[in-house]
Amino acid sequence: MLPTLTDIEARILGCLMEKSVTTPDQYPLTLNALTNAANQKSARDPVMSLKPAEVQRACRALGQRSLLHIEENFRNGTEKYKQRLCNTQFADLKLDRAEFAVLTLLLLRGAQTPGELRARSGRLHDFADNAAVTAAVAERVGEDDSALLVELPRTPGRKEAELMHQLCGPVDRSAHAEKAAANRSGSAATARVAELEARVQALEAENAALRQRLREPN
Repeated sequence: MLPTLTDIEARILGCLMEKSVTTPDQYPLTLNALTNAANQKSARDPVMSLKPAEVQRACRALGQRSLLHIEENFRNGTEKYKQRLCNTQFADLKLDRAEFAVLTLLLLRGAQTPGELRARSGRLHDFADNAAVTAAVAERVGEDDSALLVELPRTPGRKEAELMHQLCGPVDRSAHAEKAAANRSGSAATARVAELEARVQALEAENAALRQRLREPN
């Protein structure tokens, strides 16, 4: 059964997973380093502005559920944090490097297409192409609430469907489909309005030209 995370908890675990690979010499992270990672203005969506106290509270809540380990230095009063969501002796969730990369990016940035995940995964894992992303997580994608990942209905303007994790609760795919349909309808309506405006402008130009010809002497 999947744990249910808040948005802040998801951001914290995503940051810890990311930094464990990209900056292993600085891992586990101090409270200050973790707060800075959570509040990065790049490679994060949405951008957050968390205070250290908020991060610390979320870490302690995660620690109580054995999703995070807190290393306390009683000599100087500092804490360092390690994730226990996956790939530890305490976690039921075991991911290979490709799956780990995809889940990390989804925790940090939300729903993304395989192409976006491949483009953004360079420091975590090297995918040969978009199909490699899809193949890597195929066994993790499902349609029920127990699946780690779900595939969302494709939205207008995108060649691929987005993937999303369900660690913040079940994803409402039907609501996403309705939103996509509304976007398609809105796009069609916008295109129709633009077409009508162009036709009106053309008719006005023709009318102005005709009136000018009628004013000209024979």
